[in-house]
Amino acid sequence: MPILEKDIIIKGDCIEVLKTIPSESIDLIFADPPYNMQTEGELLRTDGTHFNGVDDVWDKFSSLQEYDNFCKSWLGECKRILKKDGAIWVIGSFQNIFRLGYIMQDLGLWILNDIIWSKPNAVPNFAGTRFQNSHETLIWCSKNKGAKYCFNYKTMKALNGNKQMKSVWNIGICIGNERLKDEVGKKIHSTQKPEQLLYNVIISSTKKDDIILDPFFGTGTTGAIAKRLGRHYIGIEKEEKYINVAKQRIEDIKTILDIYSENKLDVKPPKISLKELISLQYLRKGQLLYSKDRTKTVVLNDNGYVTFEDYTDSIHKVSARFLNRINNNGWDYFYCEYNGEFVSIDSLRYLADERRNEQ
Repeated sequence: MPILEKDIIIKGDCIEVLKTIPSESIDLIFADPPYNMQTEGELLRTDGTHFNGVDDVWDKFSSLQEYDNFCKSWLGECKRILKKDGAIWVIGSFQNIFRLGYIMQDLGLWILNDIIWSKPNAVPNFAGTRFQNSHETLIWCSKNKGAKYCFNYKTMKALNGNKQMKSVWNIGICIGNERLKDEVGKKIHSTQKPEQLLYNVIISSTKKDDIILDPFFGTGTTGAIAKRLGRHYIGIEKEEKYINVAKQRIEDIKTILDIYSENKLDVKPPKISLKELISLQYLRKGQLLYSKDRTKTVVLNDNGYVTFEDYTDSIHKVSARFLNRINNNGWDYFYCEYNGEFVSIDSLRYLADERRNEQ
């Protein structure tokens, strides 16, 4: 397989460049394609002043058939380059999202969710002839039905105040310092997406060091967030002015590794038992284990069970009894004294696993 260069922006037509990418080499694709807005005439605010909408040449197609053929081509290449467990996100609005979804399903991509990006500060409908268009839709697909795609459920739940993340995301459009502008104050790209939107996409469906490809790179929001989260990026863009801005933008980004970007909440814990921790001398027979608030205390037995008064059972059953539950994760419940610190017994599993990997 050819060597895949990472953390680059490739100048060129997206379909032709995609054809050069090795098959099954990309973990995630985020695509923000032309919407084929089909706007006609001048857009005016209610006070009569001009409004800069999307009237770029790259968003114009001669017919719906031409647009469909274009989308079939780039989406087909995207499916080819995705790894077996890879996934793709595609964003659009009412002008194109239904056509994109139809094409994606025809290609065999498997829809996992449609996400509503709700914009609290959306642009008004100046003419007052329709409802204010205050959302866009993202379609999230695995490569095919049954694929083992990445979804960091616990991470997204933690980022949402420990509540299950819903499929409606309230995120404002780019304004203020986030909106990239030229020397005369004009916005550089008409469809720049907010960083929070890409953060949600990337943090939810990739792992550290994954490769994310964006075939419509623009001013590089995908690359900027990928770098910040410790992922790799490949951008495809044919406009030199966007490439120059994206390069500078990404260069200024610093990688921030934390429990979210490193997926620590979703990484399966090492398969190490309490009995093994005793044999490895991280714990010892007769040692006291405590609830986090130290109101409950149990004694550790040599078989990995614990005793509270006259009751002996697993850490899970005993902690569940303390909490009046049927089941509970004892690894999260119990703490101990280790090297002068009060730590969770769960953390000792990771220490033991690191030592095992080093040997």
